[in-house]
Amino acid sequence: MGRLNWVDVETGAVDNAIRQANTRESFVGYCGSTNFFGLLTIAVTNSHIHPHKGSKMRIRQIALVAKDMQPVKEALFGLLGLQEAHIDPKIITFGLQNVVMALGDTFLEVVSPVEEGTTAGRLLERRGGDGGYMVIVQVDDLASEKERLATTPIRIIWQTDSVRAKAVHLHPKDVPGVIASLDQMIPPEAWHWAGSEWPQHKAQFVKGICGAEVQTDDPTATAEQWSLAYAHPIVHKEGSPTLSFGSTEVRFVAIKDQRGPGLRAIDVMTTDLSKVLEAADQQHLPRQENAVEVCGITINFIEHGPNGQLATASLTADHRQYKIGPIDVDQSRGALFFGTIDVGLKNHSCAET
Repeated sequence: MGRLNWVDVETGAVDNAIRQANTRESFVGYCGSTNFFGLLTIAVTNSHIHPHKGSKMRIRQIALVAKDMQPVKEALFGLLGLQEAHIDPKIITFGLQNVVMALGDTFLEVVSPVEEGTTAGRLLERRGGDGGYMVIVQVDDLASEKERLATTPIRIIWQTDSVRAKAVHLHPKDVPGVIASLDQMIPPEAWHWAGSEWPQHKAQFVKGICGAEVQTDDPTATAEQWSLAYAHPIVHKEGSPTLSFGSTEVRFVAIKDQRGPGLRAIDVMTTDLSKVLEAADQQHLPRQENAVEVCGITINFIEHGPNGQLATASLTADHRQYKIGPIDVDQSRGALFFGTIDVGLKNHSCAET
């Protein structure tokens, strides 16, 4: 954490509409010895450019698809330290069977087709076997998110709206790589896709899903489409464009195998890493260090989740305090400006606080 005393800033090219929106520009982000890398945020008066009031979001559930449910279920139960999980009988309307496992207050679902002609079955055929199926992100206010999505080119392919749960699935051609979903629960601590008894049946060895990794032909372009879908900025972590929700994230990487675009890995925080690895070895699951292969994906078992937050330097300029936040530019076109730029500093001071 640091405090930056702004004396003289030279900026690179910034969208003219933003530069003209207000005479004040501020930057919040990493404070370094020669450069200050940050996100542009402006207190605007222009009616076409204003701070985006987005929902608090996080990955709440990951769905996998398996041709044969039972061996995958048994492998995951042993690996995660599970005795029971939820089975949703209503999912048969989609031609599927499922099991939903509680990992802390996040969830790992496995679906398997029991009828011909299902989306899950076609995915199994296209990718040559088991693998990732969905990334489900919880939002605070789905109605507001749907209004926002209506201003973008992104299409909704399925939706449900009940007293307890609301959700939309986005078109995979608009948000590629894996089926993306936005879900709202009432109350928010519930997760009705896992029934009501999940708090009594949590996994013993792990405490939550904190990341997903999507492989794609063009990671940067795919990340931008996901950024538009969820109205969150893309940051770069270890060279990968990453959609950060704070405590959880979605990374986008180049295709690493012959299976094409898809969900290739998830990150799971552990409560007892040694028991997880012991269970993996007892079941003869392929693994490299803490990365275990099961159901066509890699599960990275980690002891700490992603930071998920930019280093939030406190920045004061001309006695004004600015807060970090994404900016909507020309909202009528649905264009989002998150303003990732580099700025050079003159006579700057950067001290830890």
